Amino acid sequence: MDSQYSNSDPQVFTRENTGVKAGFVANVFAWMFGALIITAVVSYLFGTQVSLIRLLYGSSGFTPLGWIITFAPFGLVLLMSLGYNKLSATALTIVFLIYSALMGASLGFIFLAFQMGTIFLAFAITSSLFAVMAIAGYTTKIDLTRFGNIMMMGLIGVVIASVVNMFMHNDMMDLVICVVGVLVFTGLIAYDMQRIKQDGQYAMANPESGRKMAIMSALRLYLNFINLFLLILRLLNRR
Repeated sequence: MDSQYSNSDPQVFTRENTGVKAGFVANVFAWMFGALIITAVVSYLFGTQVSLIRLLYGSSGFTPLGWIITFAPFGLVLLMSLGYNKLSATALTIVFLIYSALMGASLGFIFLAFQMGTIFLAFAITSSLFAVMAIAGYTTKIDLTRFGNIMMMGLIGVVIASVVNMFMHNDMMDLVICVVGVLVFTGLIAYDMQRIKQDGQYAMANPESGRKMAIMSALRLYLNFINLFLLILRLLNRR
C-alpha cells in the first residue's frame, strides 16, 4: 500500500492523532457550554420570577425546597465521582444536566444580591480569563502536573479558609480568599485543559469510556468557570 495512505506514515498518524484529540476536546466544550447555558437560563428565571423566588425563599430564609436545591448539587457531584465506574455514559449525562439545572436554581440569588451590570461584567471577565487559560493549557509544552498539584493544595486552603471565615466574618480575610481563589481557579483551568488534551487519544479509542470522560472533563471545566465567576463577582461587588 502507498505509504501516503498508510497509518504507519508518521505524518498521517500525527494528523489522525491531532484530529482525535481535537474531536474529544470539542465534545468536552460542547457539554460544558450546554451546561452553562442551562445554568444561566434557570438562574435568571429563579432570580427574576417572583413565583419561583418564593419557592426557595420565605420570610424567615430558605424554604424546605430551597435547602434541598442548595445542597442537592453537592450530592450529585459525589454521585458522579463515586459512581463513575458503575454509571453508564447516558446516566452520567442525565445526572450532569440535572446538576447544571439545580446549580442554576441555587445561583438565582445573584440576581437579587448584585446589580445586573456587575453580573455581566463578572461574566465577561470570567469568560476572557477562561479563554486565555484554556488556550494556554492546550498549547503549552510544559508539563503542568506539579503546577496542578499546587493549585489543588491552594483550593483546599481556600475551602478551609472560607469555612473559618463564615464564623469570623473578617473583611480582609474575605478579600484574600477571593484573590487567592481567582488565582487557583485560573491555574486549574490550564491544568485541566492539558489533562483533557492528554485524555483525548484514549477517550476516542474507547467510545463508552470516552463519553463518560467527556462528561467528567466538562464537569471540571464547568466548576472552574462557575467558581471563578462567583469569586470575581464578589471582588467587583466590593467596590
